[in-house]
Amino acid sequence: MARPKIYVTHALFPAARAALATRCDAEYWQEPSRPPRDELLRGVTDKDALICLLTERVDEALLSAAPRLRIVANVAVGYDNIDLAACTRRKIAATNTPGVLDETTADLAWALMMAVARRLVEADGYARSGAWTGWNLDQFCGADVWGKTLGIVGFGRIGQAMARRAAGFKMRVLYANRHRAPAEVERALHAEHAELDDLLAKSDFVTLHIPLTPATRGMIGEAQFAKMKPTAFLINSARGPIVDEAALVAALATGKIAGAGLDVFEHEPQISDGLRRPNVVLAPHIGSASVETRARMASIAADNVIALFDGRRPPTILNPEILG
Repeated sequence: MARPKIYVTHALFPAARAALATRCDAEYWQEPSRPPRDELLRGVTDKDALICLLTERVDEALLSAAPRLRIVANVAVGYDNIDLAACTRRKIAATNTPGVLDETTADLAWALMMAVARRLVEADGYARSGAWTGWNLDQFCGADVWGKTLGIVGFGRIGQAMARRAAGFKMRVLYANRHRAPAEVERALHAEHAELDDLLAKSDFVTLHIPLTPATRGMIGEAQFAKMKPTAFLINSARGPIVDEAALVAALATGKIAGAGLDVFEHEPQISDGLRRPNVVLAPHIGSASVETRARMASIAADNVIALFDGRRPPTILNPEILG
């Protein structure tokens, strides 16, 4: 029996590569840049599986170019790059990598919050420049995090991980979510449910932890920034298009908010020049970027592919209805 053929858009980590090698023949994109669209379409033409990143658009055109394709394994928890309905119509399994990056992503969101509040990037640059001549009373004074109010938009696994971190800083925690959390979760995390407008008005830090959907695209815009405190900070480690970037630039320029910590952007990898400000901390979409977490994500993607070709249910399948 012929071994399944896979196209992989990144080199992956050793454990995932070794697992795939036991069951499949894999072709890897080896360049440091992402594969161009024409290369991706060429690569999947004769493949039974695709392992890809968020940067690869899996749409009707790609699926049409890959008549043998049986599974698309996304090395990410989000899957807004995949046309899930199109995959389902074609009986192609789609999978993601949930549950392993929650704490790592919360760590990064917390780091962004601390860095922008305490002006850490500014201070680091100043210290490295050689311009520092000594301690001064008002030098790089930022904002306290301890004892402030944290507004969490989206109270899933990552949002709740943020609430756990906030407990150590004696913060008041407000959360807005499509569905209210069970009472026992609220008690355990000392979290208070709030409508979004109320959360925006009361929070010193607003952190976003929601998926990108048609309903959430652009949900934080001019009207929302107008409701925030001028001393408040926005943290986004979810998806860039949740925030209207032009409105964010305007809010920062006019002092409607105090600053932002951003790991994601509306038009990645492009970053608006208006965000290159001292009161904005920028990161290049590294929320889950620890060696341990990214290696686990790669292994989950490999496990999903192997399971399908072994006749088993892929562990994190997004469209199980195709299995019958």
